[in-house]
Amino acid sequence: MIFVYIIAGIAGGLIGGMGMGGGTLLIPLLTIFCGVEQHIAQAVNLIAFVPMSIVAIIIHAKNHLIKGAYFPWIAIPATVVGIAASFLARNLDGKILGKCFGFFLIALGIYQLICAIVAMVKNKKEKGER
Repeated sequence: MIFVYIIAGIAGGLIGGMGMGGGTLLIPLLTIFCGVEQHIAQAVNLIAFVPMSIVAIIIHAKNHLIKGAYFPWIAIPATVVGIAASFLARNLDGKILGKCFGFFLIALGIYQLICAIVAMVKNKKEKGER
């Protein structure tokens, strides 16, 4: 069983490192394949997110991809909402929390599909105009 946990952690870390968000894979892996309850899986994801986000901030800062003036305007509300959402999630039933996460994944998938279609159409128009 420990092997499944290790594979789930590696997969979540790799996907997280690619920028997609490891939780989109880590939480379903932990709940479906490892039998971890939803609250614990989401807590593990939040704990894993801290070091990954610190490394990402350091790398982006080294590559001059962070505009210091905007950083507090994004970081402070994100932190406040994240803390508030964790308190809300703690008080929700695990099944409702799982359904909310599933809805989030579906909405995210639809959004990414629409963005890919728009980019493809835009790319075809640009190639056709040249």
